Amino acid sequence: MSDAATARRRGRGGGGAARRAERTAVSIETARYIERNIPNFEVLNDEALEIIEANAEIVLEEIGVNFVENPAALERWREAGADVDGERVRMPKGLARKLCATAPSSFTQHARNPARNVEIGGRNLVLAPVYGPPFVLDLEGNRRYATMADFNDFVKLGYMSKWLHHSGGTVCEPTDIPVNKRHLDMLYAHMTLSDKPYMGSVTEPSRALDSIEMSKILFGDDFVEQNTVMTSLVNINSPLTFDSIMMGALEHYAAHNQAAIISPFIVGGAMAPVSVAGTLTQVLAEVMAGVAYSQLIRPGAPVIFGAFVTSIDMNSGAPT
Repeated sequence: MSDAATARRRGRGGGGAARRAERTAVSIETARYIERNIPNFEVLNDEALEIIEANAEIVLEEIGVNFVENPAALERWREAGADVDGERVRMPKGLARKLCATAPSSFTQHARNPARNVEIGGRNLVLAPVYGPPFVLDLEGNRRYATMADFNDFVKLGYMSKWLHHSGGTVCEPTDIPVNKRHLDMLYAHMTLSDKPYMGSVTEPSRALDSIEMSKILFGDDFVEQNTVMTSLVNINSPLTFDSIMMGALEHYAAHNQAAIISPFIVGGAMAPVSVAGTLTQVLAEVMAGVAYSQLIRPGAPVIFGAFVTSIDMNSGAPT
């Protein structure tokens, strides 16, 4: 038999094996991310929105925000035209909004399986698992601290759910692994037990870098630098304080074109005014400052407007 014939025979055999493998492989169906066609429910009228937006800029200009233990951030703000007094940054009216203008209105978060890519922004709705529970309930109804085995199971369940478009991040907190290395195990679980998009670590700037390096192993260096493959949750220490850990993580993600959810953590009456309008004003001021800072790191870096706003239990002081 000629070499050419042998090559053709091997090619046909390989194709058949691939087709058989495809037919027998387990395939988990996932619904496409949701595109909303119904109009938004407007809680506030245009006048109220304009008042909140104007007051948010007044907060940034007259009160300012603190960037603590982060001299490099203070220098970036100074060069951008802000008034820096110690660790307090006051932004002239219009500066934050001007910087925010370079943030993309929408972006694609790429998944290991391109069919699971999601579009963030516009009228799109992407559903993801819960973030951060320290406890789990077992099948007998007992509450206990979560383990890495629990984390793996939740990632698998998230992958199997047709209605979850995203694998999430800290689907539970695996307390049986030391804090300084558990982010590696958690990210590895998202990468290997699911092919949906996932979130990176933010608990320390070096762990954000670890997340970026692991993603480069999975997707390739150039792909990660040019495309968004991770989101991350960057909380603001309300009221009006940006700590070096969260900002350090944000700096790494923004520099490498990875997305951050800029989210205040506000308990109304404790970390913000009691009134809804006052709280929303603070939320907008804090998010604008965070988004603007991400654009100082890399204009065009993808970001998401996030918010955790709740009320306080006057008996215990806990969020309700």
